[in-house]
Amino acid sequence: MAAPLVSRMLRRVLSSRVRSCSSGAPVTQPRPGEPSQPAVEEPSRRRQFLREHAAPFSAFLTDSFGRRHSYLRISLTEKCNLRCQYCMPEEGVPLTPKADLLTTEEILTLARLFVKEGVDKIRLTGGEPLIRPDVVNIVAHLLASARTSSLIPLPVVSPAQLRQLEGLRTIGITTNGINLARLLPQLQKAGLSAINISLDTLVPAKFEFIVRRKGFHKVMEGIHKAIELGYSPVKVNCVVMRGLNEDELLDFVALTKGLPLDVRFIEYMPFDGNKWNFKKMVSYKEMLDTLRQRWPELEKLPEEESSTAKAFKIPGFQGQVSFITSMSEHFCGTCNRLRITADGNLKVCLFGNSEVSLRDHLRAGASEEELLSIIGTAVGRKKRQHAGMFNISQMKNRPMILIELFLTLQDSPPAVLSISFRDSLHVQGLRHRVSRSHQMVTLWEGGGVPQTPLLAQWWLGAGLPQRHYSSHPDSDANPKCLSPEPQAPATPSGPLPASGQLTHVDTEGRAAMVDVGGKPDTERVAVASAVVLLGPVAFRLVQENQLKKGDALVVAQLAGVQAAKLTSQLIPLCHHVALSHVQVRLELDSARQAVVIEASCRARGPTGVEMEALTSAAVAALTLYDMCKAVSRDIVLEEIKLISKTGGQRGDFRRT
Repeated sequence: MAAPLVSRMLRRVLSSRVRSCSSGAPVTQPRPGEPSQPAVEEPSRRRQFLREHAAPFSAFLTDSFGRRHSYLRISLTEKCNLRCQYCMPEEGVPLTPKADLLTTEEILTLARLFVKEGVDKIRLTGGEPLIRPDVVNIVAHLLASARTSSLIPLPVVSPAQLRQLEGLRTIGITTNGINLARLLPQLQKAGLSAINISLDTLVPAKFEFIVRRKGFHKVMEGIHKAIELGYSPVKVNCVVMRGLNEDELLDFVALTKGLPLDVRFIEYMPFDGNKWNFKKMVSYKEMLDTLRQRWPELEKLPEEESSTAKAFKIPGFQGQVSFITSMSEHFCGTCNRLRITADGNLKVCLFGNSEVSLRDHLRAGASEEELLSIIGTAVGRKKRQHAGMFNISQMKNRPMILIELFLTLQDSPPAVLSISFRDSLHVQGLRHRVSRSHQMVTLWEGGGVPQTPLLAQWWLGAGLPQRHYSSHPDSDANPKCLSPEPQAPATPSGPLPASGQLTHVDTEGRAAMVDVGGKPDTERVAVASAVVLLGPVAFRLVQENQLKKGDALVVAQLAGVQAAKLTSQLIPLCHHVALSHVQVRLELDSARQAVVIEASCRARGPTGVEMEALTSAAVAALTLYDMCKAVSRDIVLEEIKLISKTGGQRGDFRRT
């Protein structure tokens, strides 16, 4: 018990405001915004002295593989002010009763105990930690709690005094950024030294779709405020998921050119309720290859011991990029992290399903020695590594929202947005070939905040823009949604074989699902369309994007993509189809004061995808009606029809 204290006193005598990085080289620990001070000791002499005189690390926090756990993550709450699809199951999350959550006293008691045993970094998480009313006070007293025996009342201390205390060197927070700009000045004064901000997209409309709430501009303000107050780097966590945001990799990286950001790309991880699928995961190597195609000069930075990130930097850029490779290249061998959930359970592995309640033992009056024994037993049982991505996806574990706020994504890839104008000028939203990164960096550097919806407000030339949305990543190759000329050679319609009965009824006339088990897998493509006649008032509001409900074209487009994937749940006798591609296009038709919708679906399998295409077009049309009904009831949905289909035993079809 005394050994860690002696070691900490030794470190204090040797390095007043100096800390060791993993390489052993001393670096200063300035306040955010202050320039770093040069080291006062010669590195090798100091390392040698510490090796000879430092006491052994706490046995209670050292596992059977020799890993020393000096990093503690504490969840302050299960609640969140967003409703993200990536960390909450669709059916929601039952929250723990308030009486069963850790109190402020219990949080500080446990923090003091862990710091006493050698923890030197604490990160506060959630839920969303910044919605907890006393979060500033918790930060202000965490460092002090490591040395005070009485918890209440806690002494009022200045940030300078906090930084001189033993043991705890870093207090960080992971936040969604909604409340950050408002609270960060107070948090900095309280001693907050590191910030991670979760942000998965730079497209305001996509942000709103992912989190089911507005707030993109507030997150941007939070990042601005962190930079303004001198935090460097400001870490931005971005979970990358195929079909959702992998097309924004280059745009995120471009932000590091003039801003002190560490953009951290995180591999999508499986948690209870988030419908993890290996196909959705974009691996570290694939992301790195994408970046190197654009910036071949990308340099690998030295890795710190126990770091979860593989860091890279583009020469001349102010910031850097990192990759969290939890799935493809785990870092279990150097893991030094422990987690305490909001209800007081200790998790020794993020992906493990074993937990031990420290809360219950605290409330039962356990002594410090008994708590340490319980903690030591749990740490000692920590496995060498997690079970692997495929096994993890089958394990029962908490939803991410009940562990801590992290960005893992559900299977609802929204569409990529684009705008085409009457004067043939075309801007593609956040794409590799025509990037918006420069404009976004300019806005950030100037302290401006992109207004929602940003893309719809960009004007190139005189006159109102002809707004056009496509979920296809290469839609800029053809700016017209429904071209009068076919984009591919027309396939002759094959003759439909004669059938004596409907396929979805049995010989006795009862409804039945068709058995497709014996059919071969073939490439299936179907295209369907719909027309929504809006009338003059609704049409003008949609065209100018002035509806109070928001951007009708974006919402309808995303609804069409989602509907295609849910067809088997909406149409009783439809088979579930693993779609490989969904494309939804919407074009304004001024002559008819209408929106023309085209939906195409593709899959490889034993059954067709025409129902998916039709459902997509129909739901997109219904969504437009819902968005516009407040201004006009004289809206007509018509021409919902199959345009073409290919693949299958019955031959191809193309409507003439």
